[in-house]
Amino acid sequence: MKDAIAAEWLKFRTLRSNLCLLLSALIAVGLSAGVAFLVTRGFDAQRGAEQRRFGSLGDGLGTGLPFAHLVMGALGALSITTEYGTGHISTSLTAVPARRTFLLAKIPVLVAVSLVAGQVLVFGMYAATMAVLGARAGTVLLDGETLGASLSEPGVLAGLLITGASMPLVALMGLGLGTAIRSTAGTLVTLMVLLLILPVAAQTLPRPLGDQIGAHLIGALPGQIAADGLLTPLAAGALLAAYTVAAMAAAAVAIALRGHRLRPLLAGSAATILLVGAAPVSAAAAPASTLTWKPCDKLLCSEIRVPVDWAEPRGRTITLPLAMLPHTGRRHRIGVLFSIPGGPGGSGVEDLERRAGSFAQIRDRFDVVSLLPRNGIELGVLDQDCLTTGPWITPPGDEREWAALARSNRAAAERCRAADPELFGHLDSVSFARDIEAIRSAMGERQFTFMATSYGGVPGLAYAGLFPSRVRAMYLDGTVNTLRDKSEEDRARYALMEAQFTRFSQWCATDSACALHGRDVGTVWNDLRSAADRSPVPAEKGVAYSGFDIAVAAMPDLVTPGTDHARWKELAQAIRRAEKGDATGFSDYVKAGTLGSLKPPSSVGMNMTHCPDGIGYRDYAEYRRLRALGDRIAPHLSGTELWHPLGCVGWPEPVRTPTAPLPVNQLPPFVGAGTWTDYADTADLALRVPGSGTIRFEGHGHGLYHTGDPCTIAHANRYFIDLRVPPTNTVCAGGDQTGAEGPDVRVPRR
Repeated sequence: MKDAIAAEWLKFRTLRSNLCLLLSALIAVGLSAGVAFLVTRGFDAQRGAEQRRFGSLGDGLGTGLPFAHLVMGALGALSITTEYGTGHISTSLTAVPARRTFLLAKIPVLVAVSLVAGQVLVFGMYAATMAVLGARAGTVLLDGETLGASLSEPGVLAGLLITGASMPLVALMGLGLGTAIRSTAGTLVTLMVLLLILPVAAQTLPRPLGDQIGAHLIGALPGQIAADGLLTPLAAGALLAAYTVAAMAAAAVAIALRGHRLRPLLAGSAATILLVGAAPVSAAAAPASTLTWKPCDKLLCSEIRVPVDWAEPRGRTITLPLAMLPHTGRRHRIGVLFSIPGGPGGSGVEDLERRAGSFAQIRDRFDVVSLLPRNGIELGVLDQDCLTTGPWITPPGDEREWAALARSNRAAAERCRAADPELFGHLDSVSFARDIEAIRSAMGERQFTFMATSYGGVPGLAYAGLFPSRVRAMYLDGTVNTLRDKSEEDRARYALMEAQFTRFSQWCATDSACALHGRDVGTVWNDLRSAADRSPVPAEKGVAYSGFDIAVAAMPDLVTPGTDHARWKELAQAIRRAEKGDATGFSDYVKAGTLGSLKPPSSVGMNMTHCPDGIGYRDYAEYRRLRALGDRIAPHLSGTELWHPLGCVGWPEPVRTPTAPLPVNQLPPFVGAGTWTDYADTADLALRVPGSGTIRFEGHGHGLYHTGDPCTIAHANRYFIDLRVPPTNTVCAGGDQTGAEGPDVRVPRR
């Protein structure tokens, strides 16, 4: 055998055609660089959001790799087909009657040459691609990947080495096919079909069928061995080996039939069957779920029954509707991304219906699931009309007025509570968190990946405190912070709102579309509030607005200016009309957003979760202290942070929030994202967990993922897929863009 191998090496290195063939493989480097150049031209022609929609070039091997594989396959094929003469008579086969020895002697030569050449080619293609992309390579795209891939990223170096190591397998496949077909032309055509034509044909098929077929072809397999592709690494490795073994088995068959020996035929066939069979066996099994999902419009829908009182799990139950945007099947499924809706009481089912486009890319890797929670007004167990109404809050000036407010709040709560006292007493975020755990268990998932938006952060943090081992990742988007001390929270919120008022004032100073243009907006505003506190401004039907009422009504429009600053224009007009003694500018838009209320109602449907979650004041003394704090530090918006807590004065249900601190050392790193008015709260929550990161959107709005900000979605998807945390204070430029808006509601958000 040693002499046969030496003879093959001598033959290989003395044939000039082999050197020419290896040099031609450098075309693969040029192909990769050329595609990267075309991508950079298109990338540079776009701006901002459109750049995020580009597809990743990854390690840059996509275009050049099929050609490199073809060269290596041809190298293996020619090493045997050139041995055959006319009529399949071979001088080599005549000189070496031991045909199997002759075939086996070619293997070490091919493996050594193709391994070295393959690694050189792979790293050459990678280096050429990254050189052309330059700094653009680090841009995070909507699919969670970057435009290019750095060697420092997990799996990139391993992927390149594995791809280089695949070259000998392709060369051996060429050797096997050449031995079986015994024709240079026939073997090269077969290789071109396998390596070039079939991958292109697969791309023309509808998704996800085309993706699934393409993932099983030779060129896609090396990358999937190192990365988390559609197939598991074991499945991809088994299939790649199966291609080679099948080709070599065909060669063994050809030789065995000529020598009338069946042992090679049987051995090769058995090995191929075992390797191909290993692929589906190694695929990750779908978790066993007890839920039944049925199509409903563009979603899949199901439901789950949960206890009303989790302290009595065998007691009365309620049914919660569930919705899913299912995994598209384009890449390997990681698990479930559970979207926790805000509100409180917002519908996650409606979120998935309205915001499906924001989840388009992440569905390549996840099922996206949400629900209509137990505190959702649309659930229909409690009276909807009752829940959407509530008292109009007036800050109490003394303990007598405090007691009167408590009676008013309690009476409103008791009216709604009377329909179902048991359920009404268990609409807190801790109960919501336990409902989520029931859904996880029913779906058979080991962990959930979480997205918590706005008030959804409260049940999200409750879940993290109760079930830390079940949290794979936690993305907080503009979330409410209930973990801060109230004075610290009020100080931070007032600072944020004062900054937003300054932006509104600056816009008025520069835009003639503002009804207050040319005036000192801060002075106008404070004068109006002071005058209205002395003598409330009439609106309609006997309703009048105090300075506190005006500030509370203005808050939603102040936070979110809207497209072309439409809401700020509306707010400026309302201020101007109120100066002249007419507050209907405020009452009209409050009425439009609150089902007819002439002032923002402290709705029972909101407070039935806020109050058990601990939003309220401990007592009158705490209220007075925090009211004085606002008067000192918020010259334009003092008192606005009082509105939500005052809605809980006299509430008939106890606080149910967890008393234990968040188990930060048992949790994975979080990611928090927020706009100008959300970032500080969200960052404070996220950064409590070691290793966490944050995304700061330089612009207005609320709920960045749901409202489609491409930069935020790109960083969040990268975190969801690979658990790669963006650096703290990662910036997404928003400026004065108003695309990232929250819902059109006319009551202040938490």
